[in-house]
Amino acid sequence: MAERRTDAKKTARKAAQAPARLSVRKTYKLYLGGAFPRSESGRSYPVTSADGAHLANASLSSRKDARDAVVAARKAFAGWSGRTAYNRGQILYRVAEVMEGRRAQFTDQLVAARGTDRTEAETIVSAAIDRWVYYAGWTDKFAQVIGGSNPVSGPYYNHSAPEPTGVVVVFAPQDAPLLGLSSVVAPVVATGNTAVVVASEPGPLAAVDLAEVLATSDVPGGVINLLTGRTGEIGPHLAAHADVDALDLSGAGEHATAFEEAAAQTLTRVLRPGPEDGAGERAWLDPDPGTSRMSPFLETKTVWHPIGV
Repeated sequence: MAERRTDAKKTARKAAQAPARLSVRKTYKLYLGGAFPRSESGRSYPVTSADGAHLANASLSSRKDARDAVVAARKAFAGWSGRTAYNRGQILYRVAEVMEGRRAQFTDQLVAARGTDRTEAETIVSAAIDRWVYYAGWTDKFAQVIGGSNPVSGPYYNHSAPEPTGVVVVFAPQDAPLLGLSSVVAPVVATGNTAVVVASEPGPLAAVDLAEVLATSDVPGGVINLLTGRTGEIGPHLAAHADVDALDLSGAGEHATAFEEAAAQTLTRVLRPGPEDGAGERAWLDPDPGTSRMSPFLETKTVWHPIGV
């Protein structure tokens, strides 16, 4: 018995003398083409909490990162738009499933980064998860609502159907890094488009966490690509990019007018900021946003078919 007590004391002393383990700090990277690269420039910028405490360093995207994101989105467009609407709905629902399993992580992120009350943070996280479920349900229904048969006077049948426009650049809301982000990205990809997302500049960490959800869901690489960094630095290159088909300026802020002017040079369609932009996460809590964020990124294909003699 005495020997056992002696061994136990030696073990306890060794444990006390062992150096404290350092935690593995998370590296927040970009999300391009299904992978998590660092910015090609090697730059980063500090992200702080609501009270000014340092949280992490986020990658500072460059012009080349922006171009790489557009290339990845264009490459993924044919496969994603070619999937059945039902299958896209299943994939978006899977995103919600994975987010549900990581609810605590997203809640902690909002509390730390935004200084949000925990109860309110849980409400926002629930709404973000529900947003993916909402648009998952729309994938095989929006065509019937937005398209349809047209009454014409003549011996022919006329039918219009919506089709995805292509690569959409989304400037995520600056002050709504999770629910606002989900509310602007989900409708873009639900209709078959692919997206290049510029995350909230002051709050990019939740966006990278969401990218990890996308990577572990069934979303094909390149369908959603995430850039973090300075909106005013990478935004002009994306707005003027000739292979971008549409812009969502929700989080463009003071740069919105300049980006719209740049987009006009290549006839890129633009969705201007709405009343909820700049009003915080709670402004995005509407449980039924309808088709207002799907229809701007759709093209209408009309088929004329002769009938009769």
